[in-house]
Order: sequence, then C-alpha cells, then structure tokens
Amino acid sequence: MDLANFLIQLLNSAQYGLLLFMLAAGLTLIFGIMGVVNLAHGSFYMLGAYLAYWLMGLSGSLTVAIIGGTLLMVLFGLLLEKYLFRYFYERDHLDQVLLTFGLIYIFEELRSILWGDDVHGVAVPALWEWSIQLTDNLSYPGYRLFMSGVCIVFALALYFLISKTKIGMKIRAGAFNRDMAESLGINIGRIHALVFAIGIALASIAGMVAAPVSSVYPNMGSQVLIMCFVVVVIGGIGSVRGALIAAMLVGLVDTFGKVLLPQVSGMLVYVLMALVLLWKPEGLLKQ
Repeated sequence: MDLANFLIQLLNSAQYGLLLFMLAAGLTLIFGIMGVVNLAHGSFYMLGAYLAYWLMGLSGSLTVAIIGGTLLMVLFGLLLEKYLFRYFYERDHLDQVLLTFGLIYIFEELRSILWGDDVHGVAVPALWEWSIQLTDNLSYPGYRLFMSGVCIVFALALYFLISKTKIGMKIRAGAFNRDMAESLGINIGRIHALVFAIGIALASIAGMVAAPVSSVYPNMGSQVLIMCFVVVVIGGIGSVRGALIAAMLVGLVDTFGKVLLPQVSGMLVYVLMALVLLWKPEGLLKQ
C-alpha cells in the first residue's frame, strides 16, 4: 500500500469512526443514564436518512433538510419518551428489548407506507462536490471531509454540554445516583426526556449526513445497530469518551481490515471486542 492509498484509508476510517460515534454516543447515553436497552436506535438513523431524502426533495437544500429533520426527530423523541419509554424505566430489560424490537417493525412499516421500498439517492450539495487530488489516479471527496467536520462539531458540542454546563452536571448526577439527584431537587424526568431527545437527534443527524454517500434504503438501520452495540461495549456502557475511542478503533480495524485482510475482515471487529473485554471486562472507560 503506497502513501496515497494509506492516507485515503486513514481518512475513510476516521470518517467512519466519527459517524459511528454519532450513533453510539446517543445509544450509550440512553442506556447508561436511562437504563433502557434501545434496539430501535438504528431505526432513528434510517428515519433521519429518509427525512433528508424527503426534505431535500421539497427544499432543494441538504442544510435545510438536516435542520428541519433534526427538529422533527427531536420532537418525535420527546413524544416517544413521554408517552411510551418512561413507562419502561423500572421494567425488566427483557420488556425493554421486546418494546424496542417491536418499534423496529413499526418504523419499517411506516417507512414503507410513507416512502416505499425503493432505494433512493440523495445528491451531494454543489458546495461540497469537489475532491482533493492526491495522485494522478486517486482523489478524496470533499463531502466526506464535510461529514467528518459535522461529526467533530457535534462531538465537541456533546462534550461541552456534558462536561461544562449545569445541564450536563445534572445528567452526570442522575447517571451516578438517581435517588440522590432527585433528593437534591433535580427533575430526573426532564433529564431523561432531554437525554432521549439528544440520543435520537444524534442518530438521525448521522443518517442525514450519510445519506448522500450510502444512499437511502430499507433496513439500513439494522446494519449499523450491531456495530453501534460493539462500540458501546468496547468503550464502556455510559461513557461518551469511551464511545469516541472505541468508534475510532472500530473504524480503523474495519477499514484497513477490508483492504489488507478481506477474507477475514468481517470478524476483525469482533476479535477486537473480545480482546478488549478480556483485558477490561467493563470496557475501555467505565462510566
């Protein structure tokens, strides 16, 4: 592998890892803070991609589609938490699994009714329809750099929210000891609603920015869900920093594995997970 190919694969792994972080951060927040096993998390990624396709068709702008789609998904998340998920906080994890597994089928059916079962493409915005020429034959698309930039911005915003604000302090307090936080006057119900909305927003934004690259198709959420759980397990359940480190590791192993060891690339990520769990059973960074 020459330097240009290595650089391209390194950029691809970083972009894939950052996209995985967007998904896994929401999943680890919901599970680590609310205690809800959300198997439907990948469906929010899918819904975000379809919203980008639909709203871009109406507005002609991916930026408008992302902003409008994010607002719709935040509202949808708040309604789901208020009228459905909050009744399962104290229930057994099996009940939560059955609920969210059922939601996958409901969302897929709604997707089929609203947008059909065809594969759709989302055009790359003209502003990012350029590439960086690395050699005479190899170039790197500008839109992939845009994707990485969006993910980095949201990663920094999430870090600032959790680490540097009063709301983040309340989120951390509720995750550490819910009863003590409630006794100090923190409204845990509002914190849970906020965390759930943030988790859904991150997953849907990931789907929106990925739509021009991956296309929009049925069951696309199922393919990323397993990888998200791998990232959460490697990073440590409830740890956002752990999710970032794990996502970048998974991005590197998966991307370079497909190039260097294509025969066994499908198992390399799970080998990584097994090795990490043998070393640290609770993940890289405990909550």
